[in-house]
Amino acid sequence: MKKSDINKSRDELINELNFLRQQAAKADDLQNRLADLEKSYQDLRIKYEKRTNEFEEECFCRDNTEEALRMAEVIVDRSPTILFRRKADDKSTLVYVSNNIKQLGYTADEFLSGRITFKDIGHPDDVERVGAEIRAYAEQDVEEYTQVYRIICKNGEIRWVEDQTSVERDAAGNKTYNQGILVDITERKLAEEKLRKSEEKFRRIVETAGEGFILMDEDLAIVDVNEAYCRLLGYTRQELLGKTPIDLATEPFKQFILTNGETLLGQEYREFEGSCIAKDGRHVPILIHGNTLRDDRGKVIGNMAFVTDMTEHKKALALAAEVQKSLLPQRKPVVKGLDIAGKNVSCDEIGGDYFDFIWRPDSKKSPFSVVVGDISGHGVDSALLMTTARAFLRMRASQPGTISQIITAMNRHLTRDVLESGRFMTLFYMTLDPEKNYIDWVRAGHDPAFLYDPVRDEFEELKGNGVALGINETFDYRENNRRGLTNGQIIAIGTDGIWEAINKDGQMFGKERFRSIIRKNSHAAAGDILNAVYHELNQFTRGQRSEDDITLVVIKIDGIG
Repeated sequence: MKKSDINKSRDELINELNFLRQQAAKADDLQNRLADLEKSYQDLRIKYEKRTNEFEEECFCRDNTEEALRMAEVIVDRSPTILFRRKADDKSTLVYVSNNIKQLGYTADEFLSGRITFKDIGHPDDVERVGAEIRAYAEQDVEEYTQVYRIICKNGEIRWVEDQTSVERDAAGNKTYNQGILVDITERKLAEEKLRKSEEKFRRIVETAGEGFILMDEDLAIVDVNEAYCRLLGYTRQELLGKTPIDLATEPFKQFILTNGETLLGQEYREFEGSCIAKDGRHVPILIHGNTLRDDRGKVIGNMAFVTDMTEHKKALALAAEVQKSLLPQRKPVVKGLDIAGKNVSCDEIGGDYFDFIWRPDSKKSPFSVVVGDISGHGVDSALLMTTARAFLRMRASQPGTISQIITAMNRHLTRDVLESGRFMTLFYMTLDPEKNYIDWVRAGHDPAFLYDPVRDEFEELKGNGVALGINETFDYRENNRRGLTNGQIIAIGTDGIWEAINKDGQMFGKERFRSIIRKNSHAAAGDILNAVYHELNQFTRGQRSEDDITLVVIKIDGIG
């Protein structure tokens, strides 16, 4: 306590104490206010920093948006797609059009100012149609629609555009704007027109073609035919639509399709023959050239085929076949000690296989000769070459000489005719003399004949060296011989069309199967053995068209002394 305070009265001290208490209260109040100010400052600083960050983010977003808008304007400006926006009112007031409308020769300002409207640049032939379509879409309250029409550029050029428009509505559902894009599709329209003219051209070609034409879907149902195909079968176009080739096929051709359909359809291009039943019941032979249709991605979308009427062609071939068959032996030869049977089946109407029976006039005992030949290929050209070869062989065989001399002379003659064509002929020429109990043969590139002895159950191949005829003009052929024939032995001379026959599973008939048939039927007559081979061959290749001619001669030793 101060010294001066000792002299103060009690009241003075109480008053001074109250004053000090007031000063302390003011100090506390100031301290509280200072604390509140510090808190407010901190709040303001946090809000400032937050707002600053938000502002910076807004500036960043704005910059990005402005950059995106600039990029969008650049893209739109360089794009063939024109953007537009117009009010959904009676006047259809245009409120926006992109600057790239300049590609048509106009400016956006010309449209926005009302100096030019889209109607003004529309092609006169399209304006009325486009306006009617817009009114119809409005009445039907369509949300989105597309129109295609022509517009006239400022330089007079006509361009095709595709107008894709959508409707914008307010919160109450009222139409406020129509907006969309204009896409220049001139190149596409020109390509479509070119394609249309091309399709029209090819349709005229197909319609006026002499060959039949059918268009099928992926399930082979007919979706279109030309007039020639209708005439071919006597049906109207409407009667044929929806049918399949199987519905029109003859029974053999139907079986062929069912058996080989999967294989045929697996080929992009295919050629095969068949026959159909016309409306009047006629069987019409046809040649089919077909192929698979695919889209741009390779997916199968259908099939098409050109169908040729082979009736007249088949008649001519049938006549040629009659002539050719008349050149083959017509009767079973009667030779003491031998039971003989021969047969030829061509894969086409005429073929290049050949067999013959010849008696040599220069022998007192007249040994009997058998010839089996196979011209390379088959068909008309092979048949003509076979006829030539037969004529020369018969002529030369009627003259003196050994069988090796006969074949050598035949080779020289044939080579001069076929060397340039690449054709050739394999031949097996055999002479049998049952009285002297021997056989001689010449093998000119042909498969060896088979000699089966049922007593020993053994097969022997009658081999020998010799190239095919028509290859080497200077080749000298040598004959081979064998003695000791016995009753019951069987000689079989065939062409490779037998053992090389293929069934639908791709399996080959083979020589082992052929030998098995000979062995199994060795007790039978020659004709029965031959028929057994052809029967088994037909069963093996059922449903599969033969690709080669088939010829077989069977000789059974029977009754020699």
